[in-house]
Amino acid sequence: MTIKVGIVGTGFVANLRGDLFSQFPEAKVVGFAGPLHRSEALGQKFNCPAFSEPEKLYEIADLIVVANTNNDHSRVAQMALEAGNHVVVEYPPALTYAEGLQLWQLAQAQQKLLHIEHIELLGGVHQAMLQHLDKIGTVHFVRYVTKSPQRPAPDKWTYYPNRYGFPLVGALSRIHRLTAVWGAVKQVSCQVSYSGSHLPQRYSSCYCDAQLIFANGTIGHIHYSKGEYCWQSERSLEIQGESGGLFFSNDRGKLINHAGETALEVGSSRGLFAIDTQQVIEYLLEGKPLYVQPQSSLTALQVADAARLAATAHKIIDLEGNS
Repeated sequence: MTIKVGIVGTGFVANLRGDLFSQFPEAKVVGFAGPLHRSEALGQKFNCPAFSEPEKLYEIADLIVVANTNNDHSRVAQMALEAGNHVVVEYPPALTYAEGLQLWQLAQAQQKLLHIEHIELLGGVHQAMLQHLDKIGTVHFVRYVTKSPQRPAPDKWTYYPNRYGFPLVGALSRIHRLTAVWGAVKQVSCQVSYSGSHLPQRYSSCYCDAQLIFANGTIGHIHYSKGEYCWQSERSLEIQGESGGLFFSNDRGKLINHAGETALEVGSSRGLFAIDTQQVIEYLLEGKPLYVQPQSSLTALQVADAARLAATAHKIIDLEGNS
């Protein structure tokens, strides 16, 4: 059996997915959909048709890969599922939890795959954290920080709130990295600030800070910022436990406990999309389990949506539970 793959999107990830699926004899890229001047270029590269809208892809593909702008993910995925296609969608699956939940329910009703990409779980930092987590005892505090200076801020859709979504929705992996380990969140607070001369349509910088209380009592802190007024790059993860702490900065890690400080080996973060793509093919052809389930992404999306509401209403949001 050959899996016929249609790709919606014309950017970096769409092109990468085309390259990756083309490497497997069990898959064939049968078309791209997006702005014609770009989808036609990809069509020429992969020797397949190009369309301005995705509807034609639904007719000729078994699997639809949704890799366009965030605001269109849920619409494209919904139409693909309704047409009887399997779906792979880059996170976030939707800009709100309600829309994401509807997608999952539709996939179940249609008995089709809905795979939400979360390659952060496959990366070296996350795997090293999981490997050494039992060495620090009960975890009381976790902080995840990503700062990305960009000067000047690019005129890209990732700086348009109506296309990217609320910062922690668009950057859903920041929350998912924590909820995939510590589970349900019972309370969320959040603050967000935008700056730039083209607000509210586009910002030049954003700062987003969220505080989480997990159901097990762990305190979580997530910071995400990018743009012109973000002056120093940072990617760090800190986990404080009763018996020690784990600390990661970029691709370096260390364990600190009563015995002192120990450097940790952190694996590579390269080739993760290839692993994701291979697992999708193996699931469809052989039924092998995937590394992440949609419910896990939806748990993170519920928290991200609560963070949006908390920042908008300037209040703490209580969650009864994640589903």
